[in-house]
Amino acid sequence: MLRLAFPVSLVLKRKVLSFCSRRTAAMSTLLIQQPQYAWLKELGLKEDNEGVYNGTWGGKGEVVTSYCPANNSPIARVRQATLEEYNETVIKAKEAWQIWADIPAPKRGEIVRQIGDALRKKIKLLGHLESLEMGKILVEGVGEVQEYVDICDYAVGLSRIIGGPILPSERPGHALLEQWNPVGLVGIITAFNFPVAVYGWNNALALICGNVCLWKGAPTTSLTSVAVTKIVAQVLEGNSLPGAICSLTCGGADIGNAMAKDERVDLLSFTGSTSVGKQVALKVQERFGRQLLELGGNNAILVFEDADLNLVTPSVLFAAVGTAGQRCTTARRLFLHESIHDEIVAKLAKAYAQVCIGDPCESGTLCGPLHTKQAVEMFLSAVEQAKCEGGTVVYGGKVIDRAGNFVEPTIMTGLAHDSPIVHKETFAPILYIIKFKSEEEAFAWNNEVKQGLSSSVFTKDLGRIFRWLGPKGSDCGVVNVNIPTSGAEIGGAFGGEKHTGGGRESGSDSWKHYMRRSTCTINYSKDLPLAQGIKFQ
Repeated sequence: MLRLAFPVSLVLKRKVLSFCSRRTAAMSTLLIQQPQYAWLKELGLKEDNEGVYNGTWGGKGEVVTSYCPANNSPIARVRQATLEEYNETVIKAKEAWQIWADIPAPKRGEIVRQIGDALRKKIKLLGHLESLEMGKILVEGVGEVQEYVDICDYAVGLSRIIGGPILPSERPGHALLEQWNPVGLVGIITAFNFPVAVYGWNNALALICGNVCLWKGAPTTSLTSVAVTKIVAQVLEGNSLPGAICSLTCGGADIGNAMAKDERVDLLSFTGSTSVGKQVALKVQERFGRQLLELGGNNAILVFEDADLNLVTPSVLFAAVGTAGQRCTTARRLFLHESIHDEIVAKLAKAYAQVCIGDPCESGTLCGPLHTKQAVEMFLSAVEQAKCEGGTVVYGGKVIDRAGNFVEPTIMTGLAHDSPIVHKETFAPILYIIKFKSEEEAFAWNNEVKQGLSSSVFTKDLGRIFRWLGPKGSDCGVVNVNIPTSGAEIGGAFGGEKHTGGGRESGSDSWKHYMRRSTCTINYSKDLPLAQGIKFQ
């Protein structure tokens, strides 16, 4: 028996190794090689992609593989930038600025209009790529590309009206005015969760203001960065303009660190976590550079006893479950008046049970996967910590047993408003529900977290609405009434206060971030009167 055991185990071992080898080979097959993903090539993507663009394509750095979070299968590969290529790209971008800054703003607006039109033609393909690579459901992916298109339309009109006022001078024969000029090179670092829209917000406005752009997207959504840049590059090259006006350097922390420290980067727009944003801010401030920070959000919805409950459930569902809880505006805290707490919790649990979780590329899916395996681990850790702090899982709380990074959207009750886990932003679909008794209590709890991005109140009380909007109400940058915390329109400025960073992007007067202002006094008289009536003679 002992003699037979060895040969049998050896044969078994060989079979196992053979199976594992076949499985590894199969898993290493890129999705882009499969017929059902041939549409990726319509975006100019291939098995191995260059991740540097400065008028020409290149990439000599580390090769990163992009994975589909719905099944963790590899999609395609991107070769990132080296620091030498980064330096070369900055030089070319600065050279391109010399040409771009001389073009009148309305003419720059025409180029941005063409970029918007080019995006429209690829909107479904780009949206599908977002679903495949980031993991958000298809309607959200397409909607995000639409946001870039919308901001292009907005920027076109803005290109004909940006500028400063002509002010009345106290001195005769003098003109007083504000002159606005581009800052120069705008560095744009974007996060995985909005790999198209956030770049679009910055890119469209920066361009019409006369700046050139250098983009570093998240390494895990490099294919999206490459695909978008190819579309933009075709427009620039088609107009005989330097491609380096909209440069790309795919990379990791080394490229981001270089951008933060580089005095040639006149403005650095960073979107990401508060912890990394703080490091970026310190490095940029050390060189007295400009920065635009869009960081975390621990967003709350407040529901009072007079609220329209027909609005509450769908609003909370979208705000808490949309994008699998991976929006910076995701609702993570829900404060319910004690008189309606149990009723709403029951309605939400029923609504959560009906959410279709699955492949984000399939119609009907409302909740896709988390972006990475690490995000799944953070989800589990947060649920366990919440339990240890007194929380009860009303719905969800588990990882779904299937391929990909799927978790159950989760509702938890029983936690104190100031529990450590409640004050911690977890990028996952976890909603902490907390009872309150009074308006003062609810407003205070909304404001007690370190971040100040988005917030919303549900009430019919007109006085309460205006108190919520006023100086003693919400301290957030986005303050809503009877709508979710997510889903901002491009016409308003987007951003938050406190540890959210204070930056503003998109609409309103956000364009001012991308320009420098000079106050100019012109004497067209033959006299020299001094301000404040000073006589110096």
